[in-house]
Amino acid sequence: MIQFNFQSIPDLAGQRLILGFDGQTLNAELKHLITEYRTGGIILFRPNIDSADQLRRLCMDARKYALDQGLPDLFVAVDQEGGQVARLRNPFTEFPGNPHMRTLEDARQFARITASELSDMGINMNMAPVMDVAPPDVDSIMKDRVFTGDADRVSQLGTTVIQGLQEGGIMAVAKHFPGIGRTVKDSHFFLPELDAELSDLKQTDLVPFDAAKKAQVSGIMLSHILYPRLDPHWQASLSKRIAYDLLRTDMGYQGLVMTDDLDMKAISHDMDTCIYRIMTAQIDMALVCHAGPNIAEARDAAMRYLEKDRELYESGRICVRRILAAKETFLV
Repeated sequence: MIQFNFQSIPDLAGQRLILGFDGQTLNAELKHLITEYRTGGIILFRPNIDSADQLRRLCMDARKYALDQGLPDLFVAVDQEGGQVARLRNPFTEFPGNPHMRTLEDARQFARITASELSDMGINMNMAPVMDVAPPDVDSIMKDRVFTGDADRVSQLGTTVIQGLQEGGIMAVAKHFPGIGRTVKDSHFFLPELDAELSDLKQTDLVPFDAAKKAQVSGIMLSHILYPRLDPHWQASLSKRIAYDLLRTDMGYQGLVMTDDLDMKAISHDMDTCIYRIMTAQIDMALVCHAGPNIAEARDAAMRYLEKDRELYESGRICVRRILAAKETFLV
């Protein structure tokens, strides 16, 4: 059983963050994120990776350092979808990506090999699979990253990947809820909108996420897309209506819920507002994927709201219990 001080505001705030960093070793910056910010996890990108030996040492050193500080083990996350979004390249197995995954055996092979390679590096969370549905008549921003086919086919291939990753000890994170396959703008640079009724989403976009829930996917990532028929004011990653009312209450999902990267251009709000919205929506974890002032601002805002708002403090404890339960299952 993971030991955790639920009275500690810094620990409660830190466990709800997954943070990026510069460097390829357990350097002073990474130590600071662990010791001072008490981060629940880290996320890796290409600049963090030089070789298999270096990557394994980085992941193992960071996880051991967190444990040595009396903290829970770290989530170590990466985006390893295959194709254009694969942080680990040669000598790791390079898959062509979801559009080229034609059979369930393709999906099983991808998941089995990917889980083995990630686990060997000390990585324990894959921000995959993409569960978005891209209709053939839409020039989807996701067309090079989605499984080909309708919602049922996406569900079949995606849940096969989820099961294979998790059987191999790697937490799978389905994305990007409630679905961005019909959007044509890139949320890295813009705030896209999807003006669809909930009834329409339930027939298409939400089908794979319901299947992922039934497959006991470890995590679901929220998109940065605005769905004005669901919430006219806030994109999914900041929306209580979408993250709590729809995903948690209506669909009954009980695993981890996390934002996409809060450094993306679709997020135009200040970090204080973002963290308040995330905590109000009972979103478990916020991703801040690049070194910079947003990391400190996110952590400071989380601390401030936990200290002054009893309701956010109590709901925050529930979120951290979910985080620790996932760590108990996959990391211990």
